[in-house]
Amino acid sequence: MNQILILDFGSQYTQLIARRLRSLRVYCEILPFHAPVENILSRNPKGIILSGGPSSVYDKSAPVPDPAILSLGVPVLGICYGMQFMAHLMGGKVRKALKREYGFSKLTVRGSSDLFRGVPKHIRVWMSHGDEVKTAPRAFRVTAGTQDVPVSAMECLDRGLYAVQFHPEVHHTDHGVKILENFARRICGYKECWTPASFLDETIAGIKKRTGKAAVICALSGGVDSSVAAVLAHRAIGKKLYCIFVDTGLLRIGDRAGMKETFQKKFRFNLKIVDASKIFLSRLKGVASPERKRKIIGHTFIEVFEREAKKINGAKFLVQGTLYPDVIESVSVKGPSAVIKSHHNVGGLPKKMGLALVEPLRFLFKDEVRELGRALKIPEAVLMRHPFPGPGLAIRVLGEVTDARLAVLGRADLIMREEILAYGWYSKIWQAFCVLLPIKTVGVMGDERSYENVIAVRCVGSVDGMTADWSRLPYELMQKISSRIVGEVKGVNRVVYDITSKPPATIEWE
Repeated sequence: MNQILILDFGSQYTQLIARRLRSLRVYCEILPFHAPVENILSRNPKGIILSGGPSSVYDKSAPVPDPAILSLGVPVLGICYGMQFMAHLMGGKVRKALKREYGFSKLTVRGSSDLFRGVPKHIRVWMSHGDEVKTAPRAFRVTAGTQDVPVSAMECLDRGLYAVQFHPEVHHTDHGVKILENFARRICGYKECWTPASFLDETIAGIKKRTGKAAVICALSGGVDSSVAAVLAHRAIGKKLYCIFVDTGLLRIGDRAGMKETFQKKFRFNLKIVDASKIFLSRLKGVASPERKRKIIGHTFIEVFEREAKKINGAKFLVQGTLYPDVIESVSVKGPSAVIKSHHNVGGLPKKMGLALVEPLRFLFKDEVRELGRALKIPEAVLMRHPFPGPGLAIRVLGEVTDARLAVLGRADLIMREEILAYGWYSKIWQAFCVLLPIKTVGVMGDERSYENVIAVRCVGSVDGMTADWSRLPYELMQKISSRIVGEVKGVNRVVYDITSKPPATIEWE
């Protein structure tokens, strides 16, 4: 498959480069900066992009790729640190910036360049750097500059080398996507129009070939990722796929019924629904710590799933809905992220059970998974489902989890979802949920004093969940949610709305 390779030098924006290229229907993959040249050549790239990064080329620990990447006969685009590395290697001069740029700068394009074809002469760009190229290498000509950084873009046509100090991948940069498109299509000659659905047949054939006659297991949660992965695997191997859905007793009202409707009736899966609610709730009895809840649920899930999976004869593979950001994280120059909250449903299972992983979505981003799901005729209600945490409602019941408290929260959450859907706001929100607080407040209900529970409503907008802002719901919608919850959910006399962004808060309360 033709592709553009992106070498990661640790920039916080590396994934954005990939997402911008994918939005242009250009297939790309991210490799660590130290990827061997043999590995790069084996992928037969049409072009290479060197990402930015936090280091200086003069740091002892600066990331340094094989210099041969600039002599492979394919175009190379260096961005920020990538530009500085290119200049340093080719004989230019890099120095600490006299005036470090963080944020907007006004860029002036000089002369004609294929990289800036169709881009106005003056544009706003996003800068984020402490070093700068003082003098371009002799073979290069300067193609753009700002008032503080005269060498903000350069190129060497003879060797197909291009570089920019700013970040075209960031949406703050005017015409940044056009610049990336010029590199991929005009300079690298990438002709294809790649779509997630375009590798559908290839992926199905690959699953068939790899799994052979063996049985394949899937831990189906009903979320977007596991649903698309399961349908894709089912398309490949049919009845050899065995899906297990564990009802922890911590689900939302309607989740279990939805699984039956979609996967048993519509897709005719081999789907086993395991009611393990009693064991989960018994182990959570008296537990109030969020981290202990997560660990208990995670360990119990693995125990239940392993028990059920062992009943499937000839199982040798486990399907997982691993996405590309997870793959990138595992090979990134920055290393794995800090653990803020633990719990991953199937973590440790493949190794423990001797199963080989099948990850058909491992090169896709979330929006691409949804696009693939549409090609597989998966209902929109599944594809656009809001994220739901593995521990379920247990981390939305603050304090001890009991049947009674789950019932209160479940009913309130259902009402909130019904009203958001009816008002046409579900698709405008990244995640919406209710939280049952561990406090009671005084109220007046039916001319009598009440002392009941408080429900917090949390609705946020986001692109990837890394950052989020609270959703500005219409007052009429907020009023309807509040009045219905207080009027219909016995044991609740107050509803509050969370207006905290992430950061400083997380999206979930626990």
